[in-house]
Amino acid sequence: MRALSVMVVGAAALLLAPAAFGQSIADTVDDVRDGKVRMSFASRAGICGDGYSSISMDGGRGWHIRRGHSDEWEVECEPGPVRVVLRVRERQVTGVDTYVGGRWRPAGSTTRDLGTVSVQRAVDYLLSLARGSRGDAGKEAIFPAMLADSVTVWPQLLDMAKDDAVRRDTRKNAVFWLGQAAADAATEGLTEIVYDDDADREVRKTAIFALSQRPDDEGVPALIEVVRAHGDPALVKNALFWLSQSDDPRAIDLFEEILLGRR
Repeated sequence: MRALSVMVVGAAALLLAPAAFGQSIADTVDDVRDGKVRMSFASRAGICGDGYSSISMDGGRGWHIRRGHSDEWEVECEPGPVRVVLRVRERQVTGVDTYVGGRWRPAGSTTRDLGTVSVQRAVDYLLSLARGSRGDAGKEAIFPAMLADSVTVWPQLLDMAKDDAVRRDTRKNAVFWLGQAAADAATEGLTEIVYDDDADREVRKTAIFALSQRPDDEGVPALIEVVRAHGDPALVKNALFWLSQSDDPRAIDLFEEILLGRR
């Protein structure tokens, strides 16, 4: 009789397992009224962090996100995975925290931990959240999606950047990351040009910054011309960075052109 009970319980577990394991990230979030949802996923090559205060690309040689700073020590930059915390209040995601490196502390009673999820599931959810959120979670969701391994994100960012229905600060963040993707594409395979006098490059960067401060009708076309005509990858990246601070349609068109390989 006991063996039969075990068999029945086991069969029930097998019937329930597909639903549990097949539950989407969105479904899990919907089940949380107030609390947190954690997930981890693979990061792309070169992404590392200290588990809390900083995240960088290429060991700090690329873009760098730093939440804190001290002159007294250096932290270890550990490779991925990407760790994301979705902060939920009244069944709505109100914030997204992103970490690389380190390890999770034990989850509390109000925290759901999804463990390691597939990169595609994570990115699909994060970009859906970015598009649909009316709060800060929208713009915050783009960053971890950009860290994900083996997924091309820029087409969705381009679509968001052009969509007036998307919250404005989320669109601006999409434009910023489009600019970073365009800078990578525009200078891929190129070697940094070495000048005899490095100060010359710094003077040019200062001039590019000055252009970025001019009215859009003057500054944006000039920066676009730098991208199209200049041979120094560092200056091209610098001009693209300042273009990414704008939501000017001409800048977005340039990013699309570069990312589609038409430049």
